[in-house]
Amino acid sequence: MQLLLAEDEPKTVSYLTKGLRENGHAVDAVGNGADALALALSETFDAIILDVMLPGLDGWEVLKRLRAAGRATPVLFLTARDHVEDRVRGLDLGANDYLIKPFAFAELLARLRNLSRLPKTPPSGSLLAVGDLEIDTLRHRVRRAGQELKLTSKEYALLLLLARNRGRVLSRTLIAEAIWGLFHDQQSNAVDALVRRLRAKLDTPFATALLQTMRGTGYVLDA
Repeated sequence: MQLLLAEDEPKTVSYLTKGLRENGHAVDAVGNGADALALALSETFDAIILDVMLPGLDGWEVLKRLRAAGRATPVLFLTARDHVEDRVRGLDLGANDYLIKPFAFAELLARLRNLSRLPKTPPSGSLLAVGDLEIDTLRHRVRRAGQELKLTSKEYALLLLLARNRGRVLSRTLIAEAIWGLFHDQQSNAVDALVRRLRAKLDTPFATALLQTMRGTGYVLDA
């Protein structure tokens, strides 16, 4: 993959660049948001690894401007910001994945492989649609068949993560890390419990199910 790495910590840049290149990826590394945005708009990349706390333009603003320009390049946030609100904000702005520092390098490679399979179609503004489900990411409003769904912050974060990756099976481990962070106890049933709560609001009142369980693998949202 041709990767753009936006990270301002020299040791992290060196570690990531070396590891990614050893695994066959081409890497362009920049240390501030302005350079990241300029390069992302002028060159073609298979994916962007983006830190949030960058000098100049922060990662939020880089992604916001990138999506506003109609660029659908897959973006993986790699950051120490681990609050649910941060994950929701990143997904709202159009990120495809969110990985918390510290992280396992093998998992980063796996997530990049998943991003390489995503269709590179332009984003459609602030509205995400999956069948009769509509998510307005600007207003944090979710409707299905014209009926508004009242979701908690974690339910919304899960739905947004699934919708951003429509048709892609997300493992319980990936969901746990995206919603709760690296130190979440992945052996608990918290992911399954959260899915059940979301499904009760998203699917149970309607004739068809959008949220599917892939036994032994994870969950997928699709019409």
